[in-house]
Amino acid sequence: MIRDRMLGFSLAFIALCAFINSTHGVAVMSIDIGSEWMKVAIVSPGVPMEIALNKESKRKTPVTIAFRNEERTFGEDAQVVAVRFPKNSYSYILDLLGKPIDHPLVQLYQKRFPYYDIVADDERGTIIFKHDEETSYTPEELLAQFLHKGKEFAETSAGQKINEAVITVPGFFNQAERKALLQAADLAGLKVLQLINDYTAVALNYGIFRRKEINETTQYIMFFDMGASSTTATVVGYQNVKTKEKGFVETNPQVSILGVGYDRTLGGLEMQIRLQNYLAQEFDALKKTPNSVFNSPRAMAKLFKEAGRVKNVLSANADHYAQVEGLLDEKDFRLQVTREKLEELCADLFERVANPIKIALETSALTMDIISQVVLVGAGTRVPKVQEKLTEFVNIELSKNINTDEAAAMGAVYKAADLSQGFKVKKFITKDAVLFPIQIVFDRTVDGTTKRVRRMLFNRMNAYPQKKIITFNKHTDDFEFSVNYAELDYLPAHEVAAVGNSNLSTISLTGIADALNKHTDEGTESKGIKAHFAMDDSGVLNLVNVELVFEKIVVAAEEEEGSDDKEPAEKVEEPLKEDIKPIHEEPEYPGLKKEADASAEKVNKTKSTESKQSNKTENVEKDKKPSLVTLKEPIPAAENKLGPRTLDGERLAQSVKKIEALNHHDLERTRREGALNNLEAFVIDAQQKLELPEYSAAVTSEESEKISKACSTISDWLYEDGFDADADTYEQKLAELKGLTNDLYIRVFEHRERPEALKGMVSMIEGSTTFLHKMSNVTTSSEIFTTVELETLEKTITETQEWYDKIVKELEDVPLHEPVKYTVRDIANKMAILDREVKYLVNKAKIWRPKPKEESAKNKTSETSDEGTIETPDGSESPEVSTSQDEAPVKIEEQENEREEAIVEEVKDNNDESIDEKISQNITENIPQLPESDTTETTEKPSQEGSHQEL
Repeated sequence: MIRDRMLGFSLAFIALCAFINSTHGVAVMSIDIGSEWMKVAIVSPGVPMEIALNKESKRKTPVTIAFRNEERTFGEDAQVVAVRFPKNSYSYILDLLGKPIDHPLVQLYQKRFPYYDIVADDERGTIIFKHDEETSYTPEELLAQFLHKGKEFAETSAGQKINEAVITVPGFFNQAERKALLQAADLAGLKVLQLINDYTAVALNYGIFRRKEINETTQYIMFFDMGASSTTATVVGYQNVKTKEKGFVETNPQVSILGVGYDRTLGGLEMQIRLQNYLAQEFDALKKTPNSVFNSPRAMAKLFKEAGRVKNVLSANADHYAQVEGLLDEKDFRLQVTREKLEELCADLFERVANPIKIALETSALTMDIISQVVLVGAGTRVPKVQEKLTEFVNIELSKNINTDEAAAMGAVYKAADLSQGFKVKKFITKDAVLFPIQIVFDRTVDGTTKRVRRMLFNRMNAYPQKKIITFNKHTDDFEFSVNYAELDYLPAHEVAAVGNSNLSTISLTGIADALNKHTDEGTESKGIKAHFAMDDSGVLNLVNVELVFEKIVVAAEEEEGSDDKEPAEKVEEPLKEDIKPIHEEPEYPGLKKEADASAEKVNKTKSTESKQSNKTENVEKDKKPSLVTLKEPIPAAENKLGPRTLDGERLAQSVKKIEALNHHDLERTRREGALNNLEAFVIDAQQKLELPEYSAAVTSEESEKISKACSTISDWLYEDGFDADADTYEQKLAELKGLTNDLYIRVFEHRERPEALKGMVSMIEGSTTFLHKMSNVTTSSEIFTTVELETLEKTITETQEWYDKIVKELEDVPLHEPVKYTVRDIANKMAILDREVKYLVNKAKIWRPKPKEESAKNKTSETSDEGTIETPDGSESPEVSTSQDEAPVKIEEQENEREEAIVEEVKDNNDESIDEKISQNITENIPQLPESDTTETTEKPSQEGSHQEL
């Protein structure tokens, strides 16, 4: 009974753990969202790092979304819609985030895809797609819908809900573009752990698989990434550094971004557009129709798709045929295109390939001589001419030792696992850098003359995340200052224009005079107004707070009296520092010793101070030493953000409502399609099964007639009036049909599975009987098992055998269409009772150990002495008196003990096996392996995974 209760508690605990694990997942994801493709990666318990597949079981999904006939499609399905209805499909959305209508990239987008109706959003300073007269979409809304689809892919692959993600972002995205992407993720229901620059994610992925190659010497590597819309060259350095974590010094690898160069418009898309225009010109030159293909959006969409296919084929072949059926006015088009022709069309683009490398080297102050590798990333680097131009410039062999499509997604998901609370990963430090310098601009009046002052807040290639403080010392009244991008003259003119508005925000400070007057009578000295800024992990700049700082000198006694109202002295000027030093600079880490000495000195000072305070009454005059106290007064700051703004207020609520309605509609459509498919499949399956012998034998004529009639009725209804029914109707009819067939299907299942179950029961009875006989014949069985245990097993075997004989006899003459009296579950439960008894004895035998020989001999001698002693009536012992008959049992017992000891010695000498291993081997050979049942008892505790999954 106790054993049964413990078994029940164990099973309940296992079920509870499984329920908790299934409902409270700790999986995280990454989304590498590009202009043309999206890749999703996940990390979940038991699955370290993998790419999440889409519904077509592919590893990447085209970033295309389409709306047609109140249905929303994504990826390849949306591309099919794009060929027939190009205006209803939206692609290359990422390039439009956070940009006004007059932005050069927006104008280029309109030139490439003239069939879109793009209008200005004057309220936010961005753009809107006019889908129809009643519907419009912002770029954030379109991208949010696609991010939500990526979230669905990840959840399907992980088998649990996922809310946390790291999203890649082009490194040249400015503040407005990054904020727009963060809002799109928020609309998609994602908690963004970090926006990580795509080249940083690639460098991280490269480093985590080459951790052993990183040492104290910095290794310089360049990543050249040519994607669909842009090209980036990045110089990074790998090095082991010492970091101080929670008081301990650890050595971890670090990747630092040293130099970045980019070209926003150089990529595979521009090559595809040029090939598309070439094909259109060639078709018009054939004069197959009086109409021009340039005037037909549908025909141009067909040519755009074919140009992309031909471009990819020409990367591996010298020539290929471009062919489109019914291109315009039902006229077909077929043209041979050579690789030389494509290179001719894109000759000026190939000349720009080396420019990002030049900028990256200039920024990092390095030369190609110390760059050990140039690693290719992105699909555009597969073009032979691109590789040729790269080789000419870098003059080293190009490395292709990384997955060009998935490197960024895999690096980002590693960062997601590092940032999440549910995983523990090996530390790999990333140091990103600011591409566009940020400065503070304010006016200062000196001798009646106003002077414009500029102070650099973040220099170019400053590392982030980082906090910085700017101090205004001369202002005594309310004023305002601006946060702007600094000079960008190191960029080409077209790239400076692409950065957009250089003015980020204007900050107005009020209440300064009141704050100064508040502390004038306290003998304080103003240390200026300090504005605290922080650039977070995502590269977004935020104003933390503004405060007016004062310093006041007080004596110790005064300080003690007013200590409740004063803040302790502290330094506010110092920016955030990190205890990171390269190993080659500080091989013995002397800073630790200095810090320890300083700590010890501080402790001594504290003890000295406490000693003085304890004797304060005796040395009052001596204790009055001056000390410095820092006072802070908060200053109200109103920040007015300039340039393109994110959605807020009513506009944000409308966007949330719009996306939720679309998601709900998709869920209902998917549910309806699934219910319709299930109903159709069940009807066809039921009709076919009635014709099979095993079903026809198990069904009555009345049941068969009802099922056939119901199937025919539902089938006719589906093809007449029921095709447009809702999901509830389909599910209701399926439930009704299942109610008619359920009894029949159960009977067929029982008749099919019963022989195998009975065969297993016979095998278990035989194995259990063999086990019982062998255990009864083992001389040590009395020490291992009690008599009650063996009798209980024997009784269970007998009961099981009697039950088996009973049901076999009763089932011989029962017709197949009669209700099942003894189910397979009943047989399994009966087997489980016997299995439990046998396993209990087996586990007991496994943990049993024989007594040592000395103890056994001692006990034997004691027992023999007790048995051979005869007590006299007066209580004294008399010498042993025995006959030959009395001696015989003793001798037999001694022989049995000797044989038992011999067995033990033989087992010990035989490959150091213990007797329980022999017993286990006996059991394994004689008991068949059966499937575990719900009531099977085990002695092993289920392993419980902790909240941290180690990668």
